[in-house]
Amino acid sequence: MDAPLVITRDRALADELVRLCAAAGATPAVVDDPTGALTAWADAAVVLVGLDMVEQVAAVGPPRRRSVHLVAREHVPDAAFRHAVTIGLEGVAELPRSDEWLLDVLADAAESELAQGLTIGVIGGSGGAGATTLACALGLVAAKQGSAALLDLDVRGPGLDVVLGTEGATGLQWTTLGQTTGRLGARSFREALPSRDGLGVVTWAPGPRRPLQPFAVREALAAATRGHDTVVLDLPRQGDELTEELLARCAHVVVVVRGDMPGLSSASRMVRHLTASGPVSCVLRGGGDVGDVERVLAVPLLGRIPEPRGLVEDIDLGHGPLRSRRSTLARAARTVLAELAVRVDGRAA
Repeated sequence: MDAPLVITRDRALADELVRLCAAAGATPAVVDDPTGALTAWADAAVVLVGLDMVEQVAAVGPPRRRSVHLVAREHVPDAAFRHAVTIGLEGVAELPRSDEWLLDVLADAAESELAQGLTIGVIGGSGGAGATTLACALGLVAAKQGSAALLDLDVRGPGLDVVLGTEGATGLQWTTLGQTTGRLGARSFREALPSRDGLGVVTWAPGPRRPLQPFAVREALAAATRGHDTVVLDLPRQGDELTEELLARCAHVVVVVRGDMPGLSSASRMVRHLTASGPVSCVLRGGGDVGDVERVLAVPLLGRIPEPRGLVEDIDLGHGPLRSRRSTLARAARTVLAELAVRVDGRAA
């Protein structure tokens, strides 16, 4: 995709939009001819149509596309919305009060060229398999390689803040996100997250937990994907409509499996269900025969996680699950991420 496209004859508006684009790290193409704008229309990262030109742009009938916004230095009259509907505008910005919102839109467009937002779901094949621990480990390792976020979606789980040792950290939580409406900017979302060793985390505030609001989860996941290289979802085993939607949004789902017969039996039912949503692999936790796991589950085995010594103590002391980069859990997480990168890129069957 190319640079942002600004369509206006209002020089003051053009100057303001150039300034905002520069703040977002982009240099826009400024066009004052609606017909000439068609050349760059389809490939522009984002299209900003000035209020003074919206009627003329609608008249030339540009093809529908995403990320087209109407921008004005004044109140937008009702009549302008008729033209806005004609060209499929996604948003309306009245400057200067919409400066921050528009800056997020521009920053998201710039970041989308760099961050593909690989979304990995992690789920336990049985109770106590250690999915939350693996999700935290994957997130921490991914944060060493690029930008990463971890979303706690298991309302009955231990809480990522407890496992990572971030209790008391300030920042966005599900309680706050459930009270907001509208689009979340990737940059502002990323900067507002509490973090541990570079890993942004969304979890619950202390106290009773309420069910997740689907709109809040969708917006948080969208913002996380736009603003991070890797997004890890700690998914609940108890499925509902929201969980099914999240599974469908994952590039890959990893099932953490116990190698004993009860664990394999439970995991096999889970895997059969998950394969309907997309690619699935498994990770073996603790002992067990690798051949039995692959035969029973019939999905790729990405690796084995030995029972890490001192893991419970490290978590209790607030050190998190990866106190050492040389630990067996850290090495296993790096192996899993490397295998997933190969599979998602299509370089493996």
